[in-house]
Amino acid sequence: MDSKITKSGSTSQNPFFCLKWPWDSNKQPKSSSSVCEFQGPWLFKSMQSIGSIALSSLTSLGQNPNFRPKKKALSSSEQGEAEQSAFAAALASQKEATVLEFYSPKCILCNSLLNFVLEVEKRNSNWLSITMADAENEKWFPELLHYDIKYVPCFVLLDKNGQALAKTGVPSSRAHVIAGYGYGCQKKGGNLFN
Repeated sequence: MDSKITKSGSTSQNPFFCLKWPWDSNKQPKSSSSVCEFQGPWLFKSMQSIGSIALSSLTSLGQNPNFRPKKKALSSSEQGEAEQSAFAAALASQKEATVLEFYSPKCILCNSLLNFVLEVEKRNSNWLSITMADAENEKWFPELLHYDIKYVPCFVLLDKNGQALAKTGVPSSRAHVIAGYGYGCQKKGGNLFN
């Protein structure tokens, strides 16, 4: 609601009193030359600017292709099932060999070998599959007993029929594990490091 006070003549002055609500400001077109416009205090304008920046950044996160929401951690049972599915798929692939790596999430040595294992798998993907098995997960107890796993990290080399060919020894250092890993696969006929 605008109110204009006019003098005698055709010129209009700024109103003495203007009754306009902030939520009505969007109803009037910008091109209108209304004298009665709501101008909030500078503090409200700066808060509105901060709020609009925050809102636009939140909405842009959903549109950003590089934004990935954090995945929900798998339960112990789900993790074991996922690892066993990967192991079954590796054996079903009928590649020349499969390495089953028994590890513990708490094992510093196991964690330090992760990049090495991924690199070996990448280089030898045409004949070798590598799967992980959490030795602390009860889903792997039958395999722990079958392969006589008493330490981690422990790598078991299997042929394409799932028969164990070699197993790494008790780890004394990272270099020792890597050497044992490479030796077991070289016995099979592949060369992991070249």
